[in-house]
Amino acid sequence: MEKIKGLIDAPFTPFHPNGDINLAPIPAYAAMLRKNGLQGVFINGSSGEGYMLTEEERMQLAEAWMAAAPEGFKVIVHVGSTCVRQSFRLAQHAQKIGAWGIGAMAPPFPKVGRVEELVKYCEEIAAGAPQLPFYFYHIPAFNGAYLSMVEFLEAVDGRIPNFAGIKYTFESLYEYNQCRLYKEGKFDMLHGQDETILPCLAMGGAQGGIGGTTNYNGRELVGIIEAWKAGDLELARERQNFSQAVINVICRYRGNIVGGKRIMKLIGLDLGPNRTPFRNITPDEELAMKHELTAIDFFNRCNQL
Repeated sequence: MEKIKGLIDAPFTPFHPNGDINLAPIPAYAAMLRKNGLQGVFINGSSGEGYMLTEEERMQLAEAWMAAAPEGFKVIVHVGSTCVRQSFRLAQHAQKIGAWGIGAMAPPFPKVGRVEELVKYCEEIAAGAPQLPFYFYHIPAFNGAYLSMVEFLEAVDGRIPNFAGIKYTFESLYEYNQCRLYKEGKFDMLHGQDETILPCLAMGGAQGGIGGTTNYNGRELVGIIEAWKAGDLELARERQNFSQAVINVICRYRGNIVGGKRIMKLIGLDLGPNRTPFRNITPDEELAMKHELTAIDFFNRCNQL
């Protein structure tokens, strides 16, 4: 299977003030991401509040992103849910509309406690779109599935024909690299933490990744890879450190899903509020966050519309 090179964005879901999904910003959203160096999108995941969307809403968003995607822009659809049959239908839909790939994280309930349980879950979902590459989205902080990903690769190898790899969003750079080395790089290991792109490049294998802060800081994150390829380690370090400074700010405002989504408004693309039970940014918090971002020169380095 084709391995992804470059960075894929995990977009936010646009909402109207009343909480309904808002498809209108998606064409401008897709164009902005392409302009700033992103290679595609991984929609309806954690950044997109996917578990808080109805099945119909998730399908509508997938169709809207497919319609808006520039030529060669990859659309990967997160189809995971607490109902594996719903995930199967979402996978079928993604294949029907011509998405590039699908993915799923472990369900938050019931908690997956064994590798075999996770493999079975992924197997049933991937069967819904046998023609598309399937990625497992490893983000145990969201679902408590703190399982060995090396053991997972060993168990899934040869069992799911369209299994492509893992979006790895966890702190263990050692395990990430061990997965990357499995059978001389058989599977696509997509780096999933924007704060540690450079260390994974230094280990020699990271080629692609899926990020959340790429929504507004994609130029700098893409720039880390460009600087590394050019042999400019100091520039790569500076860009990685700047990206961590941005993350330090959003962590003071309830993280990427809440604080990061409000940053989109500050750079000119208002994607609306977050859904309940997220606690939205207040006007005072928005102003304070803007001042903090200004202090680190964010608005001269962020994504441009």
